[in-house]
Amino acid sequence: IALKNTQDLHIPRSPEYYSCLVKDLEKLGWNRVAYVDTGLTTVKLKAEDSCGRQHHITLKLNAKYPTEPPDCLVDFPVPFAVSWMPQNSLIDIYNQFLAALELLKEFWDALDEIDGKTWVLEPENPTRSATTRRIAIGNNVSVNVEVDPRHPNMFPECYFLGADHEVNPLRTKLNNNMHLWDPEISLLQNLRELLGIDFPSRAVLEKSDFAKECGICYAYRLDGSAPDQVCDDPRCGQPFHQACLYEWLQGLPTSRQSFNVIFGECPYCNK
Repeated sequence: IALKNTQDLHIPRSPEYYSCLVKDLEKLGWNRVAYVDTGLTTVKLKAEDSCGRQHHITLKLNAKYPTEPPDCLVDFPVPFAVSWMPQNSLIDIYNQFLAALELLKEFWDALDEIDGKTWVLEPENPTRSATTRRIAIGNNVSVNVEVDPRHPNMFPECYFLGADHEVNPLRTKLNNNMHLWDPEISLLQNLRELLGIDFPSRAVLEKSDFAKECGICYAYRLDGSAPDQVCDDPRCGQPFHQACLYEWLQGLPTSRQSFNVIFGECPYCNK
């Protein structure tokens, strides 16, 4: 029974399926094809946007192609829906893919400038679908920026990470200057002007100047996350992973918890 069921899973597709697919690939151009699997069921196409960035779209074709459209997998921050008619071909999907790339051009321009001119602490290796950046401002101080892919030049969601005495002035300055946001200039330039700071440059400083290890586990990365909690004492300022700090404080008899917030002494300075 198991062998019989296994054979059913590998029913060969009709000759019309293969002839139609090969014809569509030839019409599209093999120079745009990055990969085709041996069963001719998965096709990966490559494209370059107007800024020279490389992108890929993976097509999963079912046996009813071209009557039914393939499943399309892209590295986009927004959903990618294909408009399809039975008489359509891969060229139609490719053209829709190119059009979608241009709609996201300003979003990727904004994040590429941040990635190239500042120290991004998280994500470590951002994908094209990632909409957040945690940007280093100083020692154990950073800002997490959430950008709207459809409106990348509008004011983004921002929250600061660091000790209160470092973060509160920045938060106040951002709130007071919010009305000065100018959609005609870049997102990074707006952040510089509203906060009145120059973000640490990649050309001058190393990431190790900001990437301080957790004071409990002595590692920078824990399950992919960087330390995001800092001791509020100006003389200490030791960073910790939230998970490490929570586990540490739970074991202290002097700590107390109110709802989902736990209070206790810093493992370093006991403040």
